[in-house]
Amino acid sequence: METRNRRKLFKGLVVDIERMEVRIGEKGWHVYEIVRHPGGVGVLPLHDDGTVTLIRQLRPAANAHLLEVPAGRLHPGEEPASCGRRELSEETGLVPERLTPLGVFHPSPGVFDELIHLYLATELAQEEADPEHYEEIETVRLPIGEARRMAEDGRITDGKTIAALLRAGSVLSRPETQAARPEPDI
Repeated sequence: METRNRRKLFKGLVVDIERMEVRIGEKGWHVYEIVRHPGGVGVLPLHDDGTVTLIRQLRPAANAHLLEVPAGRLHPGEEPASCGRRELSEETGLVPERLTPLGVFHPSPGVFDELIHLYLATELAQEEADPEHYEEIETVRLPIGEARRMAEDGRITDGKTIAALLRAGSVLSRPETQAARPEPDI
């Protein structure tokens, strides 16, 4: 990608905004404003009984309390799996023995450079949650099949949660995964 005239317009607590010109083939130079974000991790904790733990928290940008997978922002140089373990423990008190990667996705590539890493957490132990001082989190435990139906019918609107539920279904339907654990209602 060929760029020119790059300039930072805003430096914030979580994001920065950069303006630049990008050459689009024979169409010439066009101005883009990109929201720079350090990236994040979302973790879908799956219990042995086929239930998942999601969290409900206030999202001021959406002006609503959303049902989501536990998630958080990557610290500089932090490995995504470490971030996932940290955020899952802080927000729910759950500590996974195993994290299975569910891939990455771009939540809004037209504007953000954010990349979210997704994991399926299994073999869970329960400890004490320790959310950030500004977080008010309610945990919600429900069958994974019900959570998927909520994502399909629009009761769950958070993109990372929808993606994690969809991708977890693919992982859980693999023969090697089915042999290792009872099949949950997906």
